[in-house]
Amino acid sequence: MTETPTSPRLVLGSASPRRRDLLAQIGIVPDAIRAPEIDETPAKAELPRSYCIRMAREKAYALQAGADEIVLAADTTVALGRRILGKPADAAEAEAFLRALSGRRHSVITAVALRRGDRLWQRDVLTKVRMKRLSEAEIAAYLATGDWQGKAGGYGIQGPAAAFIPWIAGSHAAVVGLPLAETATLLAAAGWRKDA
Repeated sequence: MTETPTSPRLVLGSASPRRRDLLAQIGIVPDAIRAPEIDETPAKAELPRSYCIRMAREKAYALQAGADEIVLAADTTVALGRRILGKPADAAEAEAFLRALSGRRHSVITAVALRRGDRLWQRDVLTKVRMKRLSEAEIAAYLATGDWQGKAGGYGIQGPAAAFIPWIAGSHAAVVGLPLAETATLLAAAGWRKDA
């Protein structure tokens, strides 16, 4: 009788509860969660997509992992043209981001990097998002919720700011923080099996 090879352990390289919740939607529970510590400062003149891909890769390599572990890391970047809108440092920066995005289309890029030993699998997904024109009252009310904290671009599409987004083209899950179809494909390529 031959033994079925065991699936490698899955390590989620992110402290984001949103990514954990998204994985749960497709029945995936990480074996461990480890948040990488990296410098997330964009390089001079770095474009949003290149920056996002680099961040996901650096997060995947920043974590120690055993031979039987797959590290799943991701980065979500909001881009207004060539400008990167990261996580706001405070409410004033979040307000500036919301004013910049108000009434305009922008891009949300989420890059996923999977590392197993020396091998790396990577995908990035670009979603176009339109934010309606925001009133002063809407901006003030949203900032008061605190929902902008820790979110690229100063808003989360899965929270109260959902009322500001009348249109998206692409992956809703990627805007939240993890493109699920692409992540599942990468996990299969790396040899991870849900039923193992």
